Amino acid sequence: MKLTHDLTHGHDPYLYLRLGELVSSAAEDAFAEHMLAFVNSLVPIHGLDLSEWTLDADRTRIGPSKCLGRAGQPHDLCAPDTLPHPLLQSVMEMEAPLLIQLKTAPSPQHPRRSTHQCHLVSGSGDLRWVICVHRLASLRAFSVAELTLLKSLSDTLLPLVAHRAQLLAQPGTRWTGTTQADSELESLHQAFSGRLAQDAVNLSAREQEVCLGLLTGITVSEMAQRLNVKNSSVETYLKRATTKLGVSGRHGLTRWMAFVPSRAKHVSAVAEDMPAVPEAKAGTRKDHYG
Repeated sequence: MKLTHDLTHGHDPYLYLRLGELVSSAAEDAFAEHMLAFVNSLVPIHGLDLSEWTLDADRTRIGPSKCLGRAGQPHDLCAPDTLPHPLLQSVMEMEAPLLIQLKTAPSPQHPRRSTHQCHLVSGSGDLRWVICVHRLASLRAFSVAELTLLKSLSDTLLPLVAHRAQLLAQPGTRWTGTTQADSELESLHQAFSGRLAQDAVNLSAREQEVCLGLLTGITVSEMAQRLNVKNSSVETYLKRATTKLGVSGRHGLTRWMAFVPSRAKHVSAVAEDMPAVPEAKAGTRKDHYG
């Protein structure tokens, strides 16, 4: 498998489409597949798992976990109760999102399923939402630049996982037709509003409407028809919004949405044969695998 990725200069013209598909599929079975496609376009991975963990009443252990989705190649997932004590304690006492890096040991049943894993964790009260991305152990561990990018992505992805958990917790609800469309739009609106709040940016109602429409994959012409304005007016609204956000154009808007600076804490836990990756400023790095 050839894994070549430039984390700082690579540009994918379909990135905003993948992000729109991901946001709009929060209640669908394909949600994990869409997240895998989105993350893999930025950081090469072989699979991911989404789950919700619940702390017990006295917060001394993590109870049964709930699977929210899985995509990619099979692997042995590190269960909550198998985490080393310091990491388990960090998850239970977390006050900010976490990034946990580790390498799983091969199991007797599946000796080839040893993987490099990165857990992105957020929480509220007794709940923890977890994205576990993995790469086969036969390839290199996640680089510092990749870990930095994953930390940044977690501010966009983890709220979507929490929203998915809320949707799936509603028994007997069928997310079809107008109800599903409204839910998808609300999910995107919440994520977008959160990014604006984090950057302390104020956009007009029309500027927000244009940004939200373009993030879901609507073209400028379609947006102009929806708002009953000229194409140039839509472009003006977009230019005003991106200027306030400090980016340029539609793709700049998507990168801002996906790469908002992370507050996640990096916690490393690795096998003895794998050196820990230290915290460092991300730089440009190209890796090639044959």
